[in-house]
Amino acid sequence: MEQFNAFLVLLDSNLSGSWWFPALLIGTGIFFTIYLGFPQFKYFNSALKIVSGKTKNSESDGETTGFQALTTAMSGAVGTGNIGGVALAIWTGGPAAIFWMWITAIFGMTTKYVEVTLGHKYRTTLNDGSISGGPMYYIEQGLNMKWVAILFAFLMMITAIGSGNMPQINNIALVMNTEFAVPKLFTGLFLGALLWIIIIGGIKRIASVASRIIPIMGLIYFGGALIILAENYQNIIPSFNAIFAQVFTGSAAVGGFLGASFAMSLKYGVARGLYSNEAGQGSSPIAHASSKNKSIDQGVVSILEPFIDTIVVCSVTALVILSSGVWTQKFDTTFSKTDMIILEGIYSDEKNVDGEYIYPDHINELTKYVQSIDSNVNEFSGSIDIKDGKILSENITVIHSRSIAEDITISNSIEDSLFSGKLDVKNGKISEQVSINGKSLVSSAELTAKAFSQGILGQYGGKLVAIALLLFAFSTSITWCYYGDRSTAYIFGEKGVVWYRNFYVLCFVLAAVIDTTVVWNIAYVVVALVSIPNLIAMFVLRKEMKSLSDNFDIK
Repeated sequence: MEQFNAFLVLLDSNLSGSWWFPALLIGTGIFFTIYLGFPQFKYFNSALKIVSGKTKNSESDGETTGFQALTTAMSGAVGTGNIGGVALAIWTGGPAAIFWMWITAIFGMTTKYVEVTLGHKYRTTLNDGSISGGPMYYIEQGLNMKWVAILFAFLMMITAIGSGNMPQINNIALVMNTEFAVPKLFTGLFLGALLWIIIIGGIKRIASVASRIIPIMGLIYFGGALIILAENYQNIIPSFNAIFAQVFTGSAAVGGFLGASFAMSLKYGVARGLYSNEAGQGSSPIAHASSKNKSIDQGVVSILEPFIDTIVVCSVTALVILSSGVWTQKFDTTFSKTDMIILEGIYSDEKNVDGEYIYPDHINELTKYVQSIDSNVNEFSGSIDIKDGKILSENITVIHSRSIAEDITISNSIEDSLFSGKLDVKNGKISEQVSINGKSLVSSAELTAKAFSQGILGQYGGKLVAIALLLFAFSTSITWCYYGDRSTAYIFGEKGVVWYRNFYVLCFVLAAVIDTTVVWNIAYVVVALVSIPNLIAMFVLRKEMKSLSDNFDIK
């Protein structure tokens, strides 16, 4: 698993982790924003009027209303990215990463407008009478490149599993286990069965479920968030300052957080922004294609999607985490081997009474190390002595979740008893099967749950996050199966859909019990791969989109 994770990290470093992918993603949004005359601002009020039914629009053939199509796409976008993804962005890129999430969303509103309009225009009716649309159709018909359309559809099939499926149930299972002590496998099996019952009903059942879940989960989540923000109102302005102050320099080390470079803040802000609102990814057009609205009207409606998803929901999550201060605090947690490394030498992040680091050179070197910058830090190789679960060996430091770990206890994985003996370490990694617990920073949905657990909500805050995450993430998994099965139908016909759905549910169950970090790294890679052909196709069809946009009657 560690070798597979290393391979994923290598792939990601050459995709979303390199300079060209954020440039392509944001650049496409900037280009269309200027080329189409800032439609995300010009048509924003029109989008509200259309989706609320205040304007009467000529309808076309379809299976869902404009509102149902929007909520279906929203249920696919509003998921772990809004709860766990925001926390992950702060954990890796610091507060400055949130700024880049916002930038991605602002220009993503235009990107979404373009891809949804084109996806709706080039949709088709299949032999069974169902509507199917999305980038594969405008790539084939608009560009006359069938092989690229097949490639996109195939990548979307993988993306649906690696992005819309596995990270969702993985986070649900983690939080349900942490907050309610529900076994991860049970969560996977129970929700897997429920998922199957819903997805076999097709887009009409999915849209019906989504249009009910979205308002409920919004009320639950925002209610709890407002309580936390009201309690920490004095920290809201400092939280905004933290986001803006180090946008172009990266986030400095503070508390248990070891700092992040500008490149890391940019990378993870853009990556989490894309993962959250899906603009340019080519997924949402598949849901919007089922709408009875005219193509350009549904494109205008889709402008609301990144705004609600990232500008509103993700910002609320970020402010709760930053204002509560939990992103720099260490908590008792079970260590993931993927996120753990043993270093040579003793490093300390202790502070004096004035809040200054006692050993600032330690922090500087570790900060460079976690940022993959040349440093004097070396990974430990050799053996370490353990007695009654405690490390006896001196001159080593354990890093977990990008922080110096404390109060470490090592147990036998099988017998669940304290370990005594020697453990072999190679290049900082322990090879034996042991369970390791201690204090460190936490990330993903666990960090958000900690933020909601501070103050008046107490332990109920974490449970609120667990329930919200369950609704957010499960609805995402439902919608993404539809994206995958429409892509399957494009390549293999309707006969292949049932096989895809079976495989989708199987992966859903398995992802409940595998390593969180590996799951997220899979998501990073496949999201980047599927976005590239879609963004290129959108640019090639720019003149057609310009004509459609210019003929839109502002409501």
